[in-house]
Amino acid sequence: MDRIVGIETEYGCLVSGHAQPGSSDGWPVKVKNFLFRKAQIGTIDLHYRDYEEPPGNGGFLLNGGRLYLDMGHIEYASPECLHLRDIVAYDLAGDQLLQSALEGLHASDRVSFIKNNVDHHTGATFGCHENYLMRREAQFTPPILGTLLSFLATRQIFTGAGRVGQANPLAFDFEVPQPDAQVEFQISQRADHIVNDIYQWVQFNRAIINARDEPLADYRKYRRLHLLIGDSNMSPFATALKVGTTACVLSLLEEGRLPKNLSLSDAVQSTRDISRDQTGRWLVFLENGKTIGALDIQWQFHELAVKHFAGLNEETDWLLDSWQFTLDALDHKPESLIGGVDWLTKKWLLETFMAAENIGWEHPWLQSLDLEYHNIDPARGLFFGVTPAKRIGEWNDSMRRKEASFTPPANTRAAGRAQAVAYFQKRQHPYVINWDSVAYDSRDFLVMGDPFCDYRNEVEKFLSRAGSTSPNE
Repeated sequence: MDRIVGIETEYGCLVSGHAQPGSSDGWPVKVKNFLFRKAQIGTIDLHYRDYEEPPGNGGFLLNGGRLYLDMGHIEYASPECLHLRDIVAYDLAGDQLLQSALEGLHASDRVSFIKNNVDHHTGATFGCHENYLMRREAQFTPPILGTLLSFLATRQIFTGAGRVGQANPLAFDFEVPQPDAQVEFQISQRADHIVNDIYQWVQFNRAIINARDEPLADYRKYRRLHLLIGDSNMSPFATALKVGTTACVLSLLEEGRLPKNLSLSDAVQSTRDISRDQTGRWLVFLENGKTIGALDIQWQFHELAVKHFAGLNEETDWLLDSWQFTLDALDHKPESLIGGVDWLTKKWLLETFMAAENIGWEHPWLQSLDLEYHNIDPARGLFFGVTPAKRIGEWNDSMRRKEASFTPPANTRAAGRAQAVAYFQKRQHPYVINWDSVAYDSRDFLVMGDPFCDYRNEVEKFLSRAGSTSPNE
């Protein structure tokens, strides 16, 4: 992959039915406090990050990532990763940390964290945001953006997590949407909640691409592409496809090799149409008036990626081969993707259950099962009971690395940041740790503007100066 990538995941929290109403609200706080105070997974923030993040709201971790509270949800941000295997493993590390906290609090029998994107009861959504470092000089003209949006709208055919039912959120102009025909099952959880193609806000007017220019790196060299459209995946194979194919397409963009005449007439409407189309045709309208299938769009991107990137390295070849395997299977043998593509896996589980119980899609059990698919507890989550084909199963199993919870990637600046976390964790010195800097006592700071540098030597020298100064001077 050779591109800096990070994933931010918000988790839902469920407490067993016999608990007091509203009792789930306090568990994210309890888990956050347990992880920082008891498990000592990192250093808690001593300062305001902004008005919604006061001191103690979260902190950076020994693995270089970050864990914090966001509007009542617990959120985990992976460290910066340079390789595909790393980003998948460090995304899973968030699940491992939260589950270990529940077990440490002796609460795993009654409290669950759910890695999904919808609340069936309130209609709320919570995100799985992807971050891709790009060259500052990359061109984002309207035709280029249109082509990128076509890829992002159609990739859900293998990245979608699936959901029962539908939501009809208000758009930013607050127009009441027209009632839709009842939808039994959708490919994507986020599709109904995306109301714009490109916009700066994250809440209320969620866009496919968040346009805020905040590189968290040297702004002269880099920009950060922040995507809101993605679902939270239970399958590591699906996470690898989601991140890996997107990284490939961004490389095509940077090199001026995107396909031509592939802009959608309406990327937001196409996203919703594909999600709700259970025929498998997934037809969309292009800007030029033609219709095309989502599979055909993906094949065009795949063909160019193979042409320009095949043979670069083993990881890229695995990705290109898996992308091809998945597109072929979606067209000819979708059952071979069970355990690898989340929406297909969930739909198969639900249809099997409905046949056994002789019930339909309207039964409330299905919403409960929908949530349980995303339970991160391997002993309870429905995803973990599925046995995939060998190709997918071996990949999924190889991605669960316990050490990813407490050791950083060795080849990004997460390594230097984790070094600072470990240092301040053992001392009473005042500190400020950010994605792109470390500060001591507000008087000395180290800028880490290059995400590709591990900063180990620089952090060691910086900390030696901090250690030679009394925190009370």
